[in-house]
Amino acid sequence: MHNTINAEQFTRADVLEDAMSGVAAAMSDPSRVKILCALMDGRAWTATELAAVTDVASSTASAHLNRLLTNKLIICLSQGRHRYYRLAGKETAELIEMMMGISWQLHPTPVTRTPIELRMLRTCYDHLAGEIAVKIYDAMSHAGWFGADGTFLTDEGFRQFKILGIDLEHKTKRKICCGCLDWSERRFHLGGEAGAQFFALCEHKHWLQKVAGFRQVNMTSNGRKAIARLFQIEC
Repeated sequence: MHNTINAEQFTRADVLEDAMSGVAAAMSDPSRVKILCALMDGRAWTATELAAVTDVASSTASAHLNRLLTNKLIICLSQGRHRYYRLAGKETAELIEMMMGISWQLHPTPVTRTPIELRMLRTCYDHLAGEIAVKIYDAMSHAGWFGADGTFLTDEGFRQFKILGIDLEHKTKRKICCGCLDWSERRFHLGGEAGAQFFALCEHKHWLQKVAGFRQVNMTSNGRKAIARLFQIEC
């Protein structure tokens, strides 16, 4: 019996390791990495659009998309005759953002070579990233909105988000909040449900404007005033 259990454990370990190798291999091609990075803007893209982003033929892009689909890194959505692709979920986006941070550490001049627009403010799937997002997270942390490790909201945090018009007391399978490593700043910005809801609020109030087709986000004049008032941050 003991040997049978050990054999089952080893079999499960082999399956997991093979799956991990498959995911790593799927992300090992530069064109597939470009596709995943493009999908980090949170939108659904067509195969034609992704072929243009990666600068490859449509047939090659389709092969790349099938590889990513097989390894469950992306999903395909059908609308009539059209097919759209997007990241499989928030966990995939967090993995890609983390890889960006690790990869950028190997670059000799990370700050000067990063496009200024993306360094200031961009999307990280469904929440904000970049220098301004990091400053907002720091301001929230210093004001006591989060627990010591940033993985839960304090009573003050729940209260402050409610003042903003964000109710985070409803049940969700997703983490309420977490620090998401910012690849350009090497520090944390706000992720989790709180990060997604805060981004949605900023869009609803027209504090931010997404740049179509890119991860770049522009802050409006009203947004600069609101963020400065709420968090004492110069945008």
